[in-house]
Amino acid sequence: MTTMIIFLSLLLNFLSCVQSEEVTLIQPEAENGHPGGSMRLTCKTSGFDLDNYAMSWVRQVPGQGLEWIVYYYGSHSNDYAPAIKDRFTASIDTSNNIFALEMKSLKIEDTAIYYCTRISLQWVHVTKLGMVSYEPLIYGAGTQLTVEPGQKSIVKPKLSAFYPPKSSSKDAVQAAVCLASDFFPKDISLRLAFGDKPKADVTRPSVLKPDE
Repeated sequence: MTTMIIFLSLLLNFLSCVQSEEVTLIQPEAENGHPGGSMRLTCKTSGFDLDNYAMSWVRQVPGQGLEWIVYYYGSHSNDYAPAIKDRFTASIDTSNNIFALEMKSLKIEDTAIYYCTRISLQWVHVTKLGMVSYEPLIYGAGTQLTVEPGQKSIVKPKLSAFYPPKSSSKDAVQAAVCLASDFFPKDISLRLAFGDKPKADVTRPSVLKPDE
């Protein structure tokens, strides 16, 4: 009995020393991606050994609750939510203490806050009453990932002029046509000049949605 008490006392002291180092999960505040693109989220860890813990990624889509997406405990023991399976891959870099999430084929609905989470220890705590208890989950501050269409580059318009056929009648109404095509953004102002006649300004407003 005395031996058991001494053993438990030593174990508690050991666990107390282990816990004395502050556990931190550091994530970038925000990242931006584009549909179909790739992104790498990182979680810099300290205060514990990544090899001794299970890790996970949890996300929160705007207006919704927390959604578990990745459970990771080594390259041969992990699981992924159906929504991101085959697109997202978790990994650890023990030399740099980084838990990462590689993301490809991004979708607009992947916009969310992504939390890095430490799950459990390989050992358990023994309390003074002899009860066994597990450490609580520890979350990083979260990374706001925004997936939105990228801004297109300015493209100068292609201009084509079409002139009316010649007419022998002085009273005939004639019109010249200028066609502008393949340009961005879709707002354009044209200045037309017909010989010595005054110039005319023509404005074509955008009729496209903002993401087109």
